[in-house]
Amino acid sequence: MDTETLPLLSAIWLGILTSVSPCPLASNIAAVSFISRDITSTGRVLRAGTSYVVGRMFCYTLIAFAISASLLNVPKFSYALQLYMPKVLGPVLLLTGIILMEWIPLSFPGMSLHQKTASRLKDSGMLGSLLLGFLFALAFCPVSAALFFGSLIPLALIEKSAVLLPTIYGIGTGLPVLVFAVVICFSARNIGRLFHAVSKTEYWVRRMTGIVFIFIGIYYVGKYLFLFELP
Repeated sequence: MDTETLPLLSAIWLGILTSVSPCPLASNIAAVSFISRDITSTGRVLRAGTSYVVGRMFCYTLIAFAISASLLNVPKFSYALQLYMPKVLGPVLLLTGIILMEWIPLSFPGMSLHQKTASRLKDSGMLGSLLLGFLFALAFCPVSAALFFGSLIPLALIEKSAVLLPTIYGIGTGLPVLVFAVVICFSARNIGRLFHAVSKTEYWVRRMTGIVFIFIGIYYVGKYLFLFELP
């Protein structure tokens, strides 16, 4: 696998893992179900669900772009990133892996929408669904925050990609939600089984990713902070 493809695959993998993490997964299913509950047309359900997904994707992409672009466009900071990022990356990945493994209890301030506000947005059509997705994406939990701020942002900074990698990540966050929208649209009875299957798979996949992050973090810590003779 070439060095140009790996960051792209990493970004979309982080996006998918963010979307199926416990908090985003539950909120995504609840939101798509809420949006489609009064819609009888299959096409309208899919369009509303797609608008919600685009809203979430746009929110993640916009935040990642704003952070990455602002940091990379400051010459002194950009030079400092090139110089010190490999040294900082080890502790960041190590902490991210520990959070993914849920070895330390954390709470993260999120946001909630009033039922009346959510209903008003839902009734506003495609634009309302898009805005609902954007607002729901702001409700970070520890796992999604660790994946976003602890993995995607460093990756975008290292690769000097303020647009492409955040966009790929945003697409990754939307793919699982589109699947749920289709399932809700064509067979709402199967959503419970799908939710259980995804939750069970996500549990082990997140932990495997956490273990990988911890080992890579230990490697970078040993190489750059303790000056071990590592390859």
